[in-house]
Amino acid sequence: MEATRIIYWNIGHGVVIPMYLLAFAAFGVMVWGFRKRLPVWRQGKALDRFDRYDERVKRMLAEVFSQAKLYRVTDGGVFHSIFFWCFLILFVGTMLVMFQADFFTPLLQVNLLSGEFYKAFSLTLDIAGILAIIMLAGLFIRRFVVKPEGLEIVSDDYIVLQLLLAILITGFLIEGARMTATELQLNPGLARFSPGGLLVGQLFTALNTGTLLVTHKILWWLHFALVLGFFCVIPYTKLRHIFTTSSNAFLAPFEPKGFIATINLEDESIEQFGAAGVQDLTWKDIFDADACTSCKRCQDRCPAWATDKPLSPMKVVQQIGEVALTTPHPNLIETVSQDALWACTTCRACQDICPADIEHVNKILEMRRNLTLMEGAFPGDEVKTAINNIEVNGNPFGLAYAARSDWAEGLDVKLMAEAPDVDILYFVGCYASFDKRNQAVARNFISICTAAGVRVGILGKEEKCCGEPPRKLGNEYLYQMTANENIELIKAYGVKKIVTACPHCFNTLARDYKDLGLDISVEHYSTYINTLLDTDRFRVTPEPFDFTYHDSCYLGRYMDIIDQPRAILKAAGGLLTEMDKSGYDSFCCSAGGGRIIAEEKLGSKISEARVRMAVDTGAPLLVSNCPFCLTMFEDGIKTGGAESQIRVRDLAEIVAERITA
Repeated sequence: MEATRIIYWNIGHGVVIPMYLLAFAAFGVMVWGFRKRLPVWRQGKALDRFDRYDERVKRMLAEVFSQAKLYRVTDGGVFHSIFFWCFLILFVGTMLVMFQADFFTPLLQVNLLSGEFYKAFSLTLDIAGILAIIMLAGLFIRRFVVKPEGLEIVSDDYIVLQLLLAILITGFLIEGARMTATELQLNPGLARFSPGGLLVGQLFTALNTGTLLVTHKILWWLHFALVLGFFCVIPYTKLRHIFTTSSNAFLAPFEPKGFIATINLEDESIEQFGAAGVQDLTWKDIFDADACTSCKRCQDRCPAWATDKPLSPMKVVQQIGEVALTTPHPNLIETVSQDALWACTTCRACQDICPADIEHVNKILEMRRNLTLMEGAFPGDEVKTAINNIEVNGNPFGLAYAARSDWAEGLDVKLMAEAPDVDILYFVGCYASFDKRNQAVARNFISICTAAGVRVGILGKEEKCCGEPPRKLGNEYLYQMTANENIELIKAYGVKKIVTACPHCFNTLARDYKDLGLDISVEHYSTYINTLLDTDRFRVTPEPFDFTYHDSCYLGRYMDIIDQPRAILKAAGGLLTEMDKSGYDSFCCSAGGGRIIAEEKLGSKISEARVRMAVDTGAPLLVSNCPFCLTMFEDGIKTGGAESQIRVRDLAEIVAERITA
């Protein structure tokens, strides 16, 4: 007996026309639902995310079909990705059955679903269906039984899970009823290639033929109605993410990570700076709310949320969507709250882990711009003082310009004003210039360069704050003022290469300054030192030491510099014990987003939380390569009572101590 089956068995081909009409109606309802959301998205400002079309399509297909972003997480990610593949297989199988019944057979008289291919087809779909049910059960248990902290449960969750489960179960019931009448007794060899249907078919063996046929028809129409319902509810439930999340992979930016749009401050037609309402955000910012699946992975990785501050990146996105959908004109900032906005460290942990390509940080920065530029608001008086100091003295400490190069006294380093013919310009930054602890790091870096025969120049009193802290706090005006002054100097001296020890200066000079006309090579000292070592410009004598390493957010997640610092420390003799959160999953020190000049008044200290993670490794030494991180950890060790358990040092200090004479 040939391995195949009768499509529309017991239903009849007379169902085809009404079936297609109902299917088209369901698709129409779905399209109409999405069409009704278009005005909601269009409340936002214009943004071109349709350039480089071919690249966007390739990226979308790669993300959707690889499900790679879900594999990075264990809390439901694997369940979801396997379910996606199973559901996709079932959908493709259903389409193949439709084409066979309604096109191949009547038009071409060809039966693809026969023989060995049919056996493989039947077995594949049954296994996919069984796995899909198991994955749904896992997701159900996670959401409704385990109930991870912070995971909100809404009516959508019940509707979606129950609907999907009902579709899968009725599918197996239909198959079981059909197989009871056509295969269990007449062709048991073929039945083995439908293990799910074979198992379910046992439920129907006691029914007489008439009852079985009626039951099969009822189940078939019930299953079909559930499928139609599935398409109809997509735009109105979380199921919309099937389209919106996939679209977000297409719409994601091509700009470098952490890119911030530069405001044209000379454009007199601009009346609103930053975002006070959803109409001041872009349409993509509003669309992100529909792409959000409320999986809370961004929230789980937010250092502010983890230390009891009122910021949840997930809630910020949801609040934007709620305001856009219900009351688009009220003040968005009042809904989100200033405390939540100021709590962000811009560490990008939320965006890095988001499987939906949502852009959390720039939404917060746009609202900060409104607070700062339109309302004159600050997180605290200490920030107002630091901002005034940067504007007047070029540094947040309010110290004199003339003292900016005092740390370099007696070192082999040139002032650019006196001797501009150097190999690199060392952009020192405010902390290494004025903070005693970080001045030691600067001196050690110069020692390394001297050992490597590198001629180093500095701007000295001419250097000003790179402008990153005020910019991340929303003060675009002060950022551009200091940035343009630095750029003018750097260009005037004909600098060919800049090296800086500060990841914040690094990001700002290497990426942000390009919008203002600076386009020269900028490198962080960790990769620069690593290159010097690799090319034998200098050598170190390894001396064993145990340590744990902190990945600066602005070096790791922003600039993808993960391995080079570890390679340097290994060459110096270090034995690394990683913290639970390291690499791209690193936990912030708390200083980013301009928080370096703000007091941490809400919740517990982020720096103390990170120090505890370091202490938990058992390593006696915490190594960083960022002046902000070093400052925060020095403070966190003291306030957290960990002085007897761990100490913190900079990478340059360790390398300089081991330079081979």
